[in-house]
Amino acid sequence: MRIVVTGTSGAGKTTLGRRIAADLGITHIELDAINWQPDWHDISRLDPQLFARRVAEATAGQDWIADGNYGQVRDILWRRATHLIWLDYSRPVIMARVIRRSFVRAALRTELWAGTGNRETWRSWLRPNHPIRWAWDTWARRRTDIAARLDLPEYAHLQVLRLRRPNHARTVMDWIKHQA
Repeated sequence: MRIVVTGTSGAGKTTLGRRIAADLGITHIELDAINWQPDWHDISRLDPQLFARRVAEATAGQDWIADGNYGQVRDILWRRATHLIWLDYSRPVIMARVIRRSFVRAALRTELWAGTGNRETWRSWLRPNHPIRWAWDTWARRRTDIAARLDLPEYAHLQVLRLRRPNHARTVMDWIKHQA
């Protein structure tokens, strides 16, 4: 089983991906962890070929779950995947989650990806690409884009679960077991 978890920043993709990976005993692939290198080195922008190669290598196996929304590797992931879980939550839900997450990360100085030293700071909240602003700015576009892509014939093979409310995530494991 090869699963992609998609949705807007702050939806809970990584949290759900980790939980499913643990429950199924499969590899969890966090695209942000592949992308963000020490000192906030963004390889998806600075070396997109390297990023695509690392994602292709990480998803070469038979069973995995990957979470993230990087346009340049979407085709790689979606074509290899058997299942797609879309966290399609309302903007207020997304904003509440991303603000809470950012607050906790900045307050606790949590390292975001082991070994990178990357931590969210209060000052980073002022940047245009901060997750809070990013989630607000991309919510509508991401939603429209995902829906349109799922209508394309090259993705007709995907078994899709579109979750509209966070409490629906409890049904994911039942859906996966039913699909297997």
